[in-house]
This record gives sequence, structure tokens and C-alpha cells, in this order.
Amino acid sequence: MSLTPRDRDATTEHGRHGGGRRRKGTGGDGKRRRRRVLRWAAIVLAVVILGTAGAGYLYYQHLNANIKKDDLNLGDAKDRAAESKANAAGQTPLNILLIGSDARDSKENQKLGGAKDTFNTAPRADVQMLLHVSADRTNMSVVSMPRDTLVSIPKCTDPDNGKVYGALTSAITNDSLGRGGPGCTVATWEKLTDIHIDHFMMIDFAGVVSMADAIGGVPVCVDANVRSRSSDGHGSGLKLKEGTTYVKGIQALQWLRTRYGFEDNTDIARAKAQHQYMNAMVRQLRENATLGNPNELRKLAETATKALTVDNGLGTVAKLYDLSKELRKVPTKRITMTTMPWQYSTTNSGRVVPKPGDAEKLFRLVREDIALDGKGKKKSTGTKASSDPAAADDKIAVQVQNGTSSGTQLAVGGRARTVAQLLVGKGFTEAVADSTAVPGAEKTVLRYPSADLEGDAQRIAKSLGIPLSSVQKSTAVSGVTLVVGADWRSGTTYTAPEDDDRTPTSAQVINGSDKKQCMHVNPAYTW
Repeated sequence: MSLTPRDRDATTEHGRHGGGRRRKGTGGDGKRRRRRVLRWAAIVLAVVILGTAGAGYLYYQHLNANIKKDDLNLGDAKDRAAESKANAAGQTPLNILLIGSDARDSKENQKLGGAKDTFNTAPRADVQMLLHVSADRTNMSVVSMPRDTLVSIPKCTDPDNGKVYGALTSAITNDSLGRGGPGCTVATWEKLTDIHIDHFMMIDFAGVVSMADAIGGVPVCVDANVRSRSSDGHGSGLKLKEGTTYVKGIQALQWLRTRYGFEDNTDIARAKAQHQYMNAMVRQLRENATLGNPNELRKLAETATKALTVDNGLGTVAKLYDLSKELRKVPTKRITMTTMPWQYSTTNSGRVVPKPGDAEKLFRLVREDIALDGKGKKKSTGTKASSDPAAADDKIAVQVQNGTSSGTQLAVGGRARTVAQLLVGKGFTEAVADSTAVPGAEKTVLRYPSADLEGDAQRIAKSLGIPLSSVQKSTAVSGVTLVVGADWRSGTTYTAPEDDDRTPTSAQVINGSDKKQCMHVNPAYTW
């Protein structure tokens, strides 16, 4: 997880609802039980965040008091995603948002994180990763979002003081954390992806450092000597020799923060380095015998739980343990790390936006609980019809956009107007062509901004023969919008292509069991 603030990034006090309800322990059978208790309690934070788990149950009251809690979702009900549906066996998926905060609300975090003038100012959600555990617990997917992504942040209400933060459009995603707390970051993800999020977990600088120390370091690899420091002062300060190094302490934090020195010096390369670190740490936590040392484990338990903020549904050690048991069922080889498909913004230099088509497809695969490693059962059964009734055909307002361009073909002139006229002929008299230039779309898609318009969008799709799986909630539109894609360049009859349910190549898939991952060093940062 990256904890890379810009020089202007900062933090406010977070995790305001500290402590937790205390419960009596259940007793034990002497030293063996205490060792088991210490082993689990110390690694629970690290293993849950990184998608693995240990064993044990107790060491309870003191650690509960360390855990900070905050509200899960600070957005309005209209921006929230429907809860995940159970499978035939009655099992439901788990979606957990992992947040790395650049908080500088303590002397230790400020020392690790940046300039003095940023102490106790608004935090940034510099790391955002959605961890999806399949309903049958056979596989796990992780989708990270670059911190420089421009998104729509919904209205959020601070649960402590009632302050209302108005909705924003085209705002950088890591700003969401400073708008009432982590629950606003959760609300932002749900609005963007239409994926219901069950829990969040947030950790700060000090927590990352303490976890790496406790397990004896995390193995990372670079293909050349690297020093992340430019002549004008940019960089994390990371300095490593070519090959594999076990990083811990400040060096571990530097790895997670490094942008200048890896590949093209972008946030995307940093996300790739974070995935490699997480995969390696998962393996270390499952295999490393140093976790059997009670003193080291007790130290990790103290520092990690103090660094942790969770929603109320995960607010005790027992609840974290229950979650860890579910996560432990997933084998490392079935953990798939991805990055949200993206493209550079055409209006804001240096920022990125979700890539049309590919990002929506990745979110759909997660929503439908389809394994991103391609080894699970295929589930292209379409999307369930909306429970929201559609308006009368002549009352449904829909904009039609021309997205027929592709990497090899120019857009078909007048295509939006032709399809809009087709809709008018079918009785949708409020259909209009949008002459605004839009990026090409591989497939024709219907987008709608909120749940109250889902029925209208599905009604349009049905009238044109477009599958319901191509009807998608999107914060990029203000009303029902039909994007005529490159798969419908001519004619008035749409033929839907078969959906292969394959993870887009632009998602940069990394498998959790791959021990050969090695970061490419930018030649300008070698020594």
C-alpha cells in the first residue's frame, strides 16, 4: 500500500471513535494457548489487510481498546450499492476497502510522512484497494485505484459534527478521506463501481513500518541498482542494490512510497510495486517462522492495532478473527492483484480517469463474483432486472453518443443522430443526439447515474436488444446515456457480442503466488 503524499498533502485527526466494548476472555489451557493467542493477535492486522490469516482467539481486552472505529458509509442512500446476493449455497461475497492514510496526526507519523506544516491537516487516502473475497471462498481479487484518479465524490456528512460536504465532480480520489472520514472514501467507491462494500480497514505510516519489522522484512526485487532521489528533490529516498532485498522499517515505507525510480515514474508504476510488496508479505506471513516469537508478536500487536481504524462491523478482535478465518480459506495462488484500467484525463494534465469499457467490465466481474484469474466458473447470465419501474417510453430522456471510433477506425459520422432517430421511431421521443466528442467504446453501453434511473436505462436496452449486462451505473453521466460503440457501426439492429468474462489486459494482473516479480528501474535513477 502506498503512503506517498504530495508535498501539499496532509491530514486531520482520524479514527475518532476510539476504543471498543470489552468482553471477558474464555479462558485457556496454559502456555500453549497463550502462545497461540499472542501469535494471532499480533498478526491479525497485517494478515487481514494483506488477505491471509493466522490462528488463535484471545489477547482481547487490551487490543480492543487500541482499535479505532468510524462509520462505514457517509454518503446518501441513493449513492449506495445494493448488497451482494447470496449464491445457491447461501454464501455471500465479502468486499473490504483497504485504505492507506498519509495521516500526520502523531509525532511518529509526522516524522515518517513529511513536512512540519502538514501536521494535523486533512488526511489523504493515498492507497485505495478493494479486496473481494468470492462467495465460495475459493478466490480473492484486489482492485487498486491510482491516487491521481479523477472521480465524482458524493455528498458526505461527518458523523461527529454533522458537517455536510457537498458533492464534487472530477475531484482527485484521495481527497475523499478528508471529507468526514473513511466512510466518504467508501461512499466514493460505491458510487463509482456500484459494488457494495461490507467493511473498510485503514492504516497509517507507523503501522506499515511496525509490521515489516515484526516479520523480519519483506522480500522485494529490482532489476538494477535504484536510488529514488532526483536533482530537484523528488523521490522517496529508497536505495537498493539489484536483486532481492528484505526491506523493513523506513526502507519498507520508502518502497511503498516510491514513484520516482520505477518504470515511467508514475503512480501506476507505484501501484505495481505495492502489489508486489503485498504478495510477498502474504507469503511471509504464512511461511515465516519468526512470527512464533511472542515478544516480537506482542510488539506488532500493540503497534498495529493502534494504527488501525475500522468500521463498527469489525471493531473487536473477535470480529477481525472471524474475518481472518474466512480469508484464510483462499489459497495464495488464487489471489489476483489488479489495477483499475485507466487513461489520462483530457482536461487535467497528470491525472487519470477510469478507462471506458475496461474499468466498467472489471467492476462488473467483481460485482458478479467472477474470478479475475480466469479459473472460476463463468457466469455471463446478464444482470437482474431493476426493481425500479421505468417511466413511460415518451418520458424517458436519453442522450445518444457516438463512440464508434477504435484504435484502427475513425468514428462513423452521424451515428449518434441515426440511433437517436431510431429511438424516436420506437416511441422514445425524448431521445437526442449528443454531438460532444467522446472516447471510443469497444462495446455499446447504456449508462445511468443513480438507482432511480436504472429502470429507464434497462427499458431502452430492451427496446434495442442490448443485454442488461451492458447497462451500467456510472458517475460520468448526469442522465441515461447510450454510447454507440465500435460493435454497432452500421444498421438499425444491434447484435450483442458474446461476453467472454475475461479480465481486461489493461488491469495489469499479478498472481499472488508469483515469486519472480521484479520492478523495472528507470535508467535515470540507477547508481
